Amino acid sequence: MIRHARFVIVPLLFIATVSPVTWAQVYPARPIRLIVGFPPGGAVDIIARIVGPKLGESFRQQIVVDNRSGAGSSIASGITAKAAPDGYTLLMITSSHAANASFYKKLPYDPVKDFAAVILVASTPQAVVANPSLPIKSVSELIEMARAKPGQLNLASGGSGSTAHLAIELLKLMTNINITHVPYKGAAPALTDVISGQTQLLFSSLPAALPQIKAGRVRAIAVTSTKRSGALPEIPTVGESGVAGYEATNWYGVLVPAATPKQIVNKLNAEILQALNNPDVAHAISRAGADPLGSTPDEFESHLKSEIAKWTKVIRAADLRLD
Repeated sequence: MIRHARFVIVPLLFIATVSPVTWAQVYPARPIRLIVGFPPGGAVDIIARIVGPKLGESFRQQIVVDNRSGAGSSIASGITAKAAPDGYTLLMITSSHAANASFYKKLPYDPVKDFAAVILVASTPQAVVANPSLPIKSVSELIEMARAKPGQLNLASGGSGSTAHLAIELLKLMTNINITHVPYKGAAPALTDVISGQTQLLFSSLPAALPQIKAGRVRAIAVTSTKRSGALPEIPTVGESGVAGYEATNWYGVLVPAATPKQIVNKLNAEILQALNNPDVAHAISRAGADPLGSTPDEFESHLKSEIAKWTKVIRAADLRLD
């Protein structure tokens, strides 16, 4: 029995003494899971499925996109926070990750401390779209109708706590209008109902809405960035439409569990940045309505902290809370 125990203990001791640098040198040795906190077809899913395959080519490993939707992406964040910090579980987040810090009374994770920032991938405006039968062609007309018919206009989002939800609340605060928010479990089902006329209006990430806008199934009336989108240069911003200073962009980035070795974080950062610099990937992201970015891990962490501070102010001002 004692001899057998030695055979077990010695290999384990050897494994325990392998340095993080050595692990980084052999990483990755198996497929990597990329968790997305929203259903297939939404903007974050689109970006993940553009970047993932190129990263897989570089690593010579499969990148498996795992959609874990619900609770404004906090379910996916919770899964990632508890995952082994070995570089084999990545999380593609959106601005909703920053908002969840104030939206929910209790989260099973800390949105900053329980993760290591890898890279800021891309950003995109929200698109304000309407069912073509609705007689609204601008944000100023939307505001006018909302004031004439308080609470009667329905404005959908991809979910409570999503970036689109925050964009709606910011518009309500800045214009003092009464409009009914209709949350969905993702941008794709929300778009479907706007197309069918079940819901009148939608704040959607541009990558998710762009195909339907171009097909004429929904009408775009504005974008939520400070500048017009290159994908829809003819569509004005909300600020141009009479709400000066309005901005509510969405962004996408990659996190890993907090204790992931720095060497692996840096390796992921370098390879994803290389993918973003690939002309085919950059073109695909731009064609989807987003702008490819790229950052250092420290830059992305600073961005995340500043976004948490920004949306905390909006959430408190609007007295929003999710359980």
